[in-house]
Amino acid sequence: MSSLAAVLFDMDGTLVDTEGLWWQVTEEVAAGLGHRLTRADAHEVVGRSVADTAAHLVRITGGGDPQHVAATLGDEFFRRVDAGAPLRPGAQRLLSELEREGVPFALVSASPRAVVDSVTRGALGHVPFAFTLSADDTVQTKPHPDPYQAAAERFGVPVDACVAVEDSPDGAASADAAGCAVLVVPSMLPVPPSPRRVFAESLDRVDVVALRRCLELGRNHS
Repeated sequence: MSSLAAVLFDMDGTLVDTEGLWWQVTEEVAAGLGHRLTRADAHEVVGRSVADTAAHLVRITGGGDPQHVAATLGDEFFRRVDAGAPLRPGAQRLLSELEREGVPFALVSASPRAVVDSVTRGALGHVPFAFTLSADDTVQTKPHPDPYQAAAERFGVPVDACVAVEDSPDGAASADAAGCAVLVVPSMLPVPPSPRRVFAESLDRVDVVALRRCLELGRNHS
Protein backbone atom coordinates (compact mmCIF):
# COMPACT_ATOMS: atom_id res chain seq x y z
CA MET A 1 0.00 0.00 0.00
CA SER A 2 1.21 3.53 -0.81
CA SER A 3 3.25 5.43 1.77
CA LEU A 4 1.24 8.28 3.28
CA ALA A 5 3.63 11.20 3.88
CA ALA A 6 1.15 13.73 5.32
CA VAL A 7 -2.53 14.55 5.72
CA LEU A 8 -3.60 18.11 4.94
CA PHE A 9 -6.87 19.15 6.55
CA ASP A 10 -9.18 21.94 5.50
CA MET A 11 -10.64 23.69 8.55
CA ASP A 12 -14.09 25.26 7.96
CA GLY A 13 -16.76 22.65 7.39
CA THR A 14 -14.22 19.83 7.53
CA LEU A 15 -12.79 19.79 11.06
CA VAL A 16 -14.98 22.50 12.63
CA ASP A 17 -18.60 23.32 11.97
CA THR A 18 -18.16 26.94 10.89
CA GLU A 19 -19.69 26.98 7.41
CA GLY A 20 -23.09 27.80 8.89
CA LEU A 21 -21.59 30.75 10.78
CA TRP A 22 -19.93 32.01 7.59
CA TRP A 23 -23.24 31.79 5.72
CA GLN A 24 -25.04 33.74 8.46
CA VAL A 25 -22.41 36.49 8.40
CA THR A 26 -22.47 36.74 4.61
CA GLU A 27 -26.27 36.77 4.62
CA GLU A 28 -26.31 39.72 7.04
CA VAL A 29 -23.67 41.70 5.15
CA ALA A 30 -25.46 41.02 1.86
CA ALA A 31 -28.73 42.27 3.36
CA GLY A 32 -26.96 45.48 4.38
CA LEU A 33 -26.03 45.95 0.72
CA GLY A 34 -29.63 45.33 -0.39
CA HIS A 35 -29.22 41.73 -1.52
CA ARG A 36 -31.00 38.64 -0.21
CA LEU A 37 -28.54 35.77 -0.19
CA THR A 38 -29.89 32.55 -1.74
CA ARG A 39 -28.57 29.13 -2.73
CA ALA A 40 -27.70 30.68 -6.10
CA ASP A 41 -24.90 32.54 -4.27
CA ALA A 42 -23.57 29.44 -2.52
CA HIS A 43 -20.76 28.66 -4.96
CA GLU A 44 -19.43 32.21 -4.51
CA VAL A 45 -19.63 32.02 -0.70
CA VAL A 46 -19.08 28.51 0.65
CA GLY A 47 -15.41 27.56 0.78
CA ARG A 48 -14.37 30.90 -0.70
CA SER A 49 -11.98 33.40 0.81
CA VAL A 50 -13.16 36.61 2.49
CA ALA A 51 -11.85 38.66 -0.45
CA ASP A 52 -13.62 36.49 -3.04
CA THR A 53 -16.92 36.63 -1.15
CA ALA A 54 -16.66 40.40 -0.73
CA ALA A 55 -15.94 40.81 -4.45
CA HIS A 56 -19.03 38.73 -5.25
CA LEU A 57 -21.28 40.82 -2.99
CA VAL A 58 -20.00 44.08 -4.46
CA ARG A 59 -20.40 42.73 -7.99
CA ILE A 60 -24.00 41.58 -7.60
CA THR A 61 -25.16 44.63 -5.65
CA GLY A 62 -23.24 47.24 -7.60
CA GLY A 63 -22.38 49.02 -4.35
CA GLY A 64 -19.94 48.98 -1.49
CA ASP A 65 -16.17 49.04 -1.33
CA PRO A 66 -14.60 45.56 -1.63
CA GLN A 67 -12.02 46.24 1.09
CA HIS A 68 -14.62 47.57 3.51
CA VAL A 69 -17.00 44.66 2.81
CA ALA A 70 -14.13 42.18 3.28
CA ALA A 71 -13.18 43.79 6.58
CA THR A 72 -16.77 43.63 7.81
CA LEU A 73 -17.09 39.97 6.80
CA GLY A 74 -13.78 39.05 8.39
CA ASP A 75 -14.39 40.92 11.64
CA GLU A 76 -17.87 39.50 12.18
CA PHE A 77 -16.85 35.96 11.28
CA PHE A 78 -13.90 36.17 13.66
CA ARG A 79 -16.19 37.38 16.46
CA ARG A 80 -18.53 34.41 16.03
CA VAL A 81 -15.80 31.81 15.61
CA ASP A 82 -13.94 33.20 18.60
CA ALA A 83 -17.05 32.55 20.69
CA GLY A 84 -16.68 28.83 19.94
CA ALA A 85 -16.93 26.42 17.02
CA PRO A 86 -17.86 22.75 17.50
CA LEU A 87 -15.84 19.94 15.94
CA ARG A 88 -17.34 17.98 13.07
CA PRO A 89 -18.38 14.37 13.82
CA GLY A 90 -15.41 12.00 13.74
CA ALA A 91 -12.78 14.75 13.61
CA GLN A 92 -11.35 14.16 17.07
CA ARG A 93 -11.15 10.39 16.61
CA LEU A 94 -9.35 10.69 13.27
CA LEU A 95 -6.88 13.31 14.50
CA SER A 96 -6.08 11.16 17.54
CA GLU A 97 -5.54 8.10 15.36
CA LEU A 98 -3.13 9.99 13.09
CA GLU A 99 -1.19 11.14 16.14
CA ARG A 100 -0.98 7.59 17.50
CA GLU A 101 0.13 6.24 14.12
CA GLY A 102 2.78 8.93 13.73
CA VAL A 103 1.31 10.30 10.49
CA PRO A 104 2.15 14.02 10.14
CA PHE A 105 -0.77 16.37 9.57
CA ALA A 106 -1.30 20.09 9.03
CA LEU A 107 -4.12 22.60 8.63
CA VAL A 108 -4.61 24.24 5.22
CA SER A 109 -7.35 26.87 5.33
CA ALA A 110 -8.78 29.60 3.11
CA SER A 111 -9.75 31.59 6.21
CA PRO A 112 -7.72 34.61 7.34
CA ARG A 113 -4.87 34.09 9.81
CA ALA A 114 -6.85 35.70 12.64
CA VAL A 115 -9.66 33.15 12.24
CA VAL A 116 -7.28 30.18 11.93
CA ASP A 117 -5.44 31.26 15.06
CA SER A 118 -8.71 31.70 16.94
CA VAL A 119 -9.88 28.18 16.08
CA THR A 120 -6.51 26.60 16.83
CA ARG A 121 -6.52 28.31 20.22
CA GLY A 122 -10.09 27.20 20.88
CA ALA A 123 -11.86 24.19 19.36
CA LEU A 124 -8.61 22.79 17.90
CA GLY A 125 -6.33 24.05 20.67
CA HIS A 126 -5.41 20.53 21.76
CA VAL A 127 -4.47 19.30 18.26
CA PRO A 128 -0.73 19.02 17.49
CA PHE A 129 -0.71 20.26 13.89
CA ALA A 130 2.76 20.34 12.36
CA PHE A 131 1.84 23.84 11.13
CA THR A 132 -1.13 25.85 9.90
CA LEU A 133 -1.54 27.73 6.62
CA SER A 134 -4.10 30.50 6.17
CA ALA A 135 -5.32 32.57 3.23
CA ASP A 136 -2.68 35.14 4.22
CA ASP A 137 0.22 32.73 3.76
CA THR A 138 0.17 32.22 -0.01
CA VAL A 139 -0.15 34.60 -2.94
CA GLN A 140 -3.36 32.87 -4.04
CA THR A 141 -5.66 30.77 -1.88
CA LYS A 142 -8.25 28.13 -2.76
CA PRO A 143 -9.42 27.22 -5.41
CA HIS A 144 -5.86 27.78 -6.67
CA PRO A 145 -3.33 25.02 -5.95
CA ASP A 146 -0.94 27.29 -4.02
CA PRO A 147 -1.97 26.35 -0.45
CA TYR A 148 -1.58 22.61 -0.91
CA GLN A 149 1.62 22.97 -2.90
CA ALA A 150 3.01 25.18 -0.13
CA ALA A 151 2.02 22.65 2.55
CA ALA A 152 3.77 19.77 0.77
CA GLU A 153 6.86 21.92 0.29
CA ARG A 154 6.87 22.81 3.97
CA PHE A 155 6.73 19.14 4.89
CA GLY A 156 9.46 18.47 2.33
CA VAL A 157 7.47 15.71 0.65
CA PRO A 158 6.04 15.19 -2.85
CA VAL A 159 2.53 16.61 -3.15
CA ASP A 160 1.29 13.29 -4.55
CA ALA A 161 2.31 11.62 -1.27
CA CYS A 162 -0.27 13.73 0.59
CA VAL A 163 -3.99 13.32 1.13
CA ALA A 164 -6.09 16.47 1.44
CA VAL A 165 -9.33 16.27 3.41
CA GLU A 166 -11.90 18.76 2.12
CA ASP A 167 -15.61 19.54 2.21
CA SER A 168 -16.19 22.13 -0.54
CA PRO A 169 -15.91 22.30 -4.35
CA ASP A 170 -13.24 25.04 -4.23
CA GLY A 171 -11.20 23.24 -1.59
CA ALA A 172 -11.32 19.98 -3.51
CA ALA A 173 -10.38 21.82 -6.72
CA SER A 174 -7.38 23.38 -4.97
CA ALA A 175 -6.11 20.05 -3.66
CA ASP A 176 -6.79 18.29 -6.96
CA ALA A 177 -4.94 20.95 -8.96
CA ALA A 178 -1.96 20.72 -6.60
CA GLY A 179 -1.72 16.97 -7.19
CA CYS A 180 -2.96 15.64 -3.83
CA ALA A 181 -5.21 12.68 -3.43
CA VAL A 182 -8.46 14.12 -2.07
CA LEU A 183 -10.84 12.74 0.52
CA VAL A 184 -14.11 14.66 0.28
CA VAL A 185 -16.60 14.84 3.15
CA PRO A 186 -19.22 17.27 1.76
CA SER A 187 -20.94 19.74 4.08
CA MET A 188 -23.07 22.53 2.59
CA LEU A 189 -22.40 22.05 -1.13
CA PRO A 190 -22.14 18.94 -3.31
CA VAL A 191 -18.64 18.30 -4.66
CA PRO A 192 -18.29 16.92 -8.20
CA PRO A 193 -16.42 13.64 -8.69
CA SER A 194 -12.87 13.44 -10.01
CA PRO A 195 -10.49 10.50 -10.59
CA ARG A 196 -8.36 11.54 -7.57
CA ARG A 197 -11.31 12.10 -5.21
CA VAL A 198 -12.73 9.61 -2.74
CA PHE A 199 -15.98 10.45 -0.93
CA ALA A 200 -17.10 9.72 2.61
CA GLU A 201 -20.38 10.69 4.30
CA SER A 202 -18.62 11.60 7.55
CA LEU A 203 -15.19 11.59 9.17
CA ASP A 204 -16.72 8.93 11.44
CA ARG A 205 -16.18 6.60 8.48
CA VAL A 206 -12.55 7.54 7.88
CA ASP A 207 -9.43 5.99 9.39
CA VAL A 208 -5.74 5.79 8.48
CA VAL A 209 -6.33 2.72 6.31
CA ALA A 210 -8.96 4.63 4.32
CA LEU A 211 -6.58 7.56 3.87
CA ARG A 212 -3.86 5.23 2.54
CA ARG A 213 -6.33 3.69 0.12
CA CYS A 214 -7.30 7.19 -1.00
CA LEU A 215 -3.64 7.98 -1.67
CA GLU A 216 -3.21 4.78 -3.68
CA LEU A 217 -6.25 5.57 -5.80
CA GLY A 218 -5.02 9.13 -6.37
CA ARG A 219 -1.62 7.94 -7.55
CA ASN A 220 -3.22 5.42 -9.90
CA HIS A 221 -5.02 8.31 -11.61
CA SER A 222 -2.14 10.80 -11.73
